[in-house]
Amino acid sequence: MKEELFVSGRNIPNIDPYLNIWHWQIPIYLFLGGLAAGILFFAGVFTILGKEQKMSSTVKKAPMIVPFVLIFGLFMLFLDLKHKLYFWQLYTTIRLESPMGWGAWVLMIMTPISIIWAASYVRELFPKWDWKFKFLYTFEAWVIRNRKIIAWPMAIYAVILGIYTGILLSAFNARPLWNTAILGPLFLVSGMSTGAATIIMMSKDHKERKIMGRIDILLIIIELFFIIHLFMGFLAGPEVQIDAANLFLGGKFTAPFFAFVVMLGLIFPAVLEILELNGFKVPIYIPAILVLIGGLVFRFLMVEAGQITRYLY
Repeated sequence: MKEELFVSGRNIPNIDPYLNIWHWQIPIYLFLGGLAAGILFFAGVFTILGKEQKMSSTVKKAPMIVPFVLIFGLFMLFLDLKHKLYFWQLYTTIRLESPMGWGAWVLMIMTPISIIWAASYVRELFPKWDWKFKFLYTFEAWVIRNRKIIAWPMAIYAVILGIYTGILLSAFNARPLWNTAILGPLFLVSGMSTGAATIIMMSKDHKERKIMGRIDILLIIIELFFIIHLFMGFLAGPEVQIDAANLFLGGKFTAPFFAFVVMLGLIFPAVLEILELNGFKVPIYIPAILVLIGGLVFRFLMVEAGQITRYLY
């Protein structure tokens, strides 16, 4: 018989457990949502600026993968649902204070927009494509004529989608690690960075890669600033937020966070991109892949660590 003596009311196994309701599907969903938002934002912005031909991969090629990314992300969310047959109630129950409700409707809007946008470039990228039905050709012609008009709501909703992936977590007021207003902008910038990295990988135009590389470097700098600001805010807060910060500043998440997110996912890719911009031959896939890995690991760590922290004491 094993006896244990508890000298504190904290962290008693099986008596004082931490939240453990969100598993691997949620960080994948958050990552894919941010990635899609980043790609669609840049596609919309460069279309509005009239740079469709100069930024061909940004406006035409990269958005081709977004419908699949969003649908797979929604599938991850569906897998996480406890009562899967009632997912439709997200759209029939209107609660303005619910981040999940807002997110459900944003995704409902963005998914068809991404499909329409990608479809409008299908015949340009695949000349032998045949829509089969005349009304699809008519609709395609209308979309092509109104791309700049469509680009405005697409870019705006892309920002909402990107920031929502962080607000979804920050709305949990009982979780100190998530309970911060900086999480929305941080996830938005991270998503934009992963979107830029994806475009860089898909582009074969050196000038386009150079432009997106500069944008990605700026996004990485902003993301590092937000991360520093995040922990500075925690360390200046109450004890529970200090404890939340310490999970990454000496605790169990320190090594993976600084190794895979800060160093390999942010600083190292930024250095490689700076070297590439200055004429050094750097395989463009390396920094882009590292940014994507860093963004994915960051979401896994935030989701897992956030469920450990709580306002119980």
